[in-house]
Amino acid sequence: MSTFTIDTATSRATPTPVPGKRMTVPGLKGRKVDGRTEQPIVMLTAYTMRMAQLLDPHCEMLLVGDSLGQVIYGLPSTVPVTLEMMCNHGAAVVRGSWHALVAVDMPFGSYEASPEAAFASAARVMKETGCAAVKLEGGEAMAPTIRFLTERGIPVIGHVGLTPQAVNALGGYGARGRSEAEAAKIRADAIAVAEAGAFSVVLEGVMESLATDITRAVPVPTIGIGASAECDGQVLVTEDMLGLFERTPRFVKRYDDLASRIGAAVADYAGEVRARSFPTADQTYRPKA
Repeated sequence: MSTFTIDTATSRATPTPVPGKRMTVPGLKGRKVDGRTEQPIVMLTAYTMRMAQLLDPHCEMLLVGDSLGQVIYGLPSTVPVTLEMMCNHGAAVVRGSWHALVAVDMPFGSYEASPEAAFASAARVMKETGCAAVKLEGGEAMAPTIRFLTERGIPVIGHVGLTPQAVNALGGYGARGRSEAEAAKIRADAIAVAEAGAFSVVLEGVMESLATDITRAVPVPTIGIGASAECDGQVLVTEDMLGLFERTPRFVKRYDDLASRIGAAVADYAGEVRARSFPTADQTYRPKA
């Protein structure tokens, strides 16, 4: 666990790391032995320095997901997210963490054109954020790009199944792999991504049996989201699992209802302001006796 000290210049809590090192790509990849990960990998999304501080002691990986498009910016999908957005938020998360491996999503349009274009984007992300890995969507079609990146020192997390950046082509966010043909394609995608050098593969929104099958078929850890408990790890959007939005996707378990708690706290504050009962002597500055 990290302890916290107060920065007197900003009055903000900053982490004081205990002795140790960040999780590494070889360390995480090496957790899977003979097709099984004994201790599942814990992964959550983070977009800000403070959230990274809170999540970091509990997670092996923090993902700066392009889901920030909806969560932070109120965009209708991840498609409009820019490389600049990802770099800014990625740098904040790296500054707020010391233990977890930080991975940053490659946004739509930053890597698909060619392996060379992907390298330029990924290199910028790593230089500007200090992250340890990037994540990109796509299966067999992206395998040459993944190989190109990994051979040049950029660790990559693959992402197959439901790929949100392709929502317009997919026609929605429904579960994938219901038909035998689609399941076979997703399985082939996962194998191709792993063989190309990805050190981990996210399986999103796929049928449970398919996720289990893929987890047994690939030598690298799988990270499930709407997949299977048999995956080598799990990831969720933090704001979803904390209950900050009214709608809860089917694959999310709410571990809190922070939206209601925040609303109640703000209502108490508003009431005290209107009643002039805040601030009190405890929150104001007066001459010393």
